[in-house]
Amino acid sequence: MASTLIRNATILTMNDRLDVVDGAVAVVDGRISAVGEEPARTWDTVVNAAGGYLLPGFIQTHVHLCQTLFRSLADDMPLLDWLRRRVWPLEAAHSPRTLRAAARLAASELLLSGTTTVLTMETVHDTDAVLDALAEAGLRATVGKCMMDSDDEAPARLREKTQQSIDESLALRKRWDGAAHGRLRVAFAPRFAVSCSRALLEAVGALSAQERVLIHTHAAESRDEIEVVRGLSGGLSNLEYLEATNLVSPLLCAAHCVWVSDREQDLLAERGVKVLHCPGSNLKLGSGIAPVVEMRSRGISVSLGADGAACNNRLDIFDEMRLAATLQAIRHRPGALTARDAVWMATRDGARALGLDDELGSIEVGKRADLVLVDRDRPGLAPDADPWSTLVYAARSADVRMTMVDGEILVSDFSLQRMDSGAVVEEARTAAAELLSRADLR
Repeated sequence: MASTLIRNATILTMNDRLDVVDGAVAVVDGRISAVGEEPARTWDTVVNAAGGYLLPGFIQTHVHLCQTLFRSLADDMPLLDWLRRRVWPLEAAHSPRTLRAAARLAASELLLSGTTTVLTMETVHDTDAVLDALAEAGLRATVGKCMMDSDDEAPARLREKTQQSIDESLALRKRWDGAAHGRLRVAFAPRFAVSCSRALLEAVGALSAQERVLIHTHAAESRDEIEVVRGLSGGLSNLEYLEATNLVSPLLCAAHCVWVSDREQDLLAERGVKVLHCPGSNLKLGSGIAPVVEMRSRGISVSLGADGAACNNRLDIFDEMRLAATLQAIRHRPGALTARDAVWMATRDGARALGLDDELGSIEVGKRADLVLVDRDRPGLAPDADPWSTLVYAARSADVRMTMVDGEILVSDFSLQRMDSGAVVEEARTAAAELLSRADLR
């Protein structure tokens, strides 16, 4: 059994007591075996943290790996135009080769910035290429094949038949769920109410309940989207319509929820729906600022995600933590969402959203060894009197010295270990040129 000792660390455990411990974390066979004192034994690998902050790996609960090649190709548009004029035509132009390049580029950026787990919605076709790339990269991921069977404005390649969409999602689960020693899982991913028929949404709700499978979708992201949903649903709000189709349950992961009324927030709380907050994307698309403080006060799990590189341009969890806290200061007052709250959202609430809170999200004996080491000797972090403030308001992705998933060090001394970053970037540039040559941009 492979073993690693990380010594001389400032350990932000993210346990229920939010203990901060000076000492060591021991890892044996992919799991945490000790926290604090160093066990008396020999180790295959020893890492000297030199006082750095050791945290559970960050968990991003809403990303689109397939969109990483679209970076800087879809700027300065509102949501529905952005989708119809840029993102959907680009997704339709993807091939297995370009999807693999996009996933490898995203995985590299995520690991280098301390994200160890993602919930990702891919495009309609060729999702095996993404899962294959993730298996090689070492990132932990729950992946959904995008489902969309009801939008005449989508390119032909993205318009599915209802049963075809369901069958392909089930087949993907059969091939990949539990692969890579359990690192990879497969969810249902109906894109949003605008592009999914009621029959598809109802079928997904029934299958999710029957097989206990996560549902990953978008909800209440923009006012324009909500008006479209009211038109197609006979006047229901976005969340009311999802409730009517039996999607609203503890297995629903709803990205954005920017425009949710008090009644809808009560519904989210009562049904245990997980909200996926993407402040950077919401700002760039002009969608709005989600009522995070209000939702959290109701006991709703609100976790964080960067969304895609097409609408954020970065996949940096440090950006999202900082924005989450500072935007709520504008809505309410400074401290309405504290730096410590933001770190909790990026770790514990992320694990809760994915149903993995017994496995991930904190540094405790028995949990999976998904760990991140942030170097404290950077000029921009000193004198770091408070760890939470330092991480949220001062630290950046470039300060991540080590990233570990399942006990394997994937980033060491700021460098990827499984992948060659230069080769990944070159592959991505070539793939992006190929993709653009096929895309029918409006």
